[in-house]
Amino acid sequence: MNNTYEFPMTIPIIVEDELIYPFMIRPIYTSDKANIKAADKAKDQNNLVFISAAKTHTDKHLSESFYDVGVIAWIMRRVSLPDGRVKLLFKSLYRGKILSIEGNDPLQAKVDQIRYEDYDPQEINAILQVLREKVKVLAHLNPYLPTELPQSIEETEDPNRIVDLVAAAMRLKKDQAYTLFAKNNVQERVLLAIEYVIEEIQSQKLQKEIKSKVQDKMEQVNKEYFLKEQLKQIQKELGTDNQRDEEINQYIQKLNALKPHMGEDAYKEVQKQINRLSRMHQDSADANILQNYVEWVLEIPFGQYAHKKLSIDNVARQLDSDHYSLQKPKERIVEYFAVKELLNQRQKTNPSKTKDIKNEKGTILCFYGPPGVGKTSLANSIAKAIKRQLVRVALGGLEDVNELRGHRRTYIGAMPGRITQGLIEAKEMNPVVVLDEIDKVGKSFRGDPTSVLLEILDPEQNHAFRDYYVNFNLDLSQIIFIATANDITTIPMPLRDRMEFIEVNSIHPSRKI
Repeated sequence: MNNTYEFPMTIPIIVEDELIYPFMIRPIYTSDKANIKAADKAKDQNNLVFISAAKTHTDKHLSESFYDVGVIAWIMRRVSLPDGRVKLLFKSLYRGKILSIEGNDPLQAKVDQIRYEDYDPQEINAILQVLREKVKVLAHLNPYLPTELPQSIEETEDPNRIVDLVAAAMRLKKDQAYTLFAKNNVQERVLLAIEYVIEEIQSQKLQKEIKSKVQDKMEQVNKEYFLKEQLKQIQKELGTDNQRDEEINQYIQKLNALKPHMGEDAYKEVQKQINRLSRMHQDSADANILQNYVEWVLEIPFGQYAHKKLSIDNVARQLDSDHYSLQKPKERIVEYFAVKELLNQRQKTNPSKTKDIKNEKGTILCFYGPPGVGKTSLANSIAKAIKRQLVRVALGGLEDVNELRGHRRTYIGAMPGRITQGLIEAKEMNPVVVLDEIDKVGKSFRGDPTSVLLEILDPEQNHAFRDYYVNFNLDLSQIIFIATANDITTIPMPLRDRMEFIEVNSIHPSRKI
């Protein structure tokens, strides 16, 4: 090999898929006819070739499809292989740049050596120290980086040699490698190499963090799977079946079906209790209590509403059909619902304020009069007219506030309040609820039920009524409440303020048969 070559010089071009750096001895295995011709041409001359990198995987032997920089290499050996390929062992000598294309068969070009600009050794050494430190950091993060790289760059003093070693080890993208390769300013090359190393450090840290999170998640999933499989095998040995798992899955499916119609607090509470239930032993007392709770809650008809529109004609027709006489009470009822229908019609005239059946406020009526005059019957007729279910809540002698608000689940035999049970019975969230004998509500050491009734009957509060048993808010604002009483003077004043009273008189003795 002659070390005194004069440049510029016309030599063949070999186009490879990756950029080759100076001072490398490496083989190339090629079956490309153009590259083989270029190698044969070089063997006939001085064994020198120019090796460039292809920009794309298309026709890489077109002049615009490969980079104009590369290495000037000396072919050390050429061996033909049995599979038709040719092995070329070469040593890269200098960085080179194509000045012009001189031939196409084989591809040849006039090439000149790229010479580095002069630099300040003291300044470059300071910058190289930064590069060495960054490479050490990267070597700890990137397992694919050669372990001997930090030591190699410590023992090397040539800054361009160090930059080439780092770039080759990092396997830069072609555009990045080209930018670094083409520069002849030594300081700019070192600074750009530091920038690439810092970017790779940040990328490796991010990948490591993501891998750590994924690994932790996988370990947790595997642990849960392993423990569940163990539990299944134990249950199988004990002779228990998988009925429990099927029930839990059914609960989850029901909950997911109700999710669009439930409040966020309600969904989270029920989901939490189902998860607790799935972790409990099925024979424990707490599991039975929790299962009863889940079954009660999932029966609440979230999102189920009677969609019959209010019609004053239907109300009047149904009242006349079911009741003879009682003209004044029926007129008052018709007037009350006529006002409600008028409000609905006004809303329809303004589309921006139109509300559907879910957004209508509930109605609170109170029929009072002697026993047996038809108070409950009138409520039943109203429910028929507007096609809603009728729920009767007997309040006579009621003293325990938990009968309305529900018992806390810690008590044995705890159940939802009567209002919640009424919704479950009606299978809709806007039934007609009759609060029968509201004037006979008692008061004792168990609390004052009238205080709960104040919340139930207040349109500003009953949209978020909390039942102690279910432990989340229920919307009662769509319910039509109808109370009945014999003597309204015994009803507390705050409770009376929430009602519209309609008197139902008894039949005069002269009209009795």
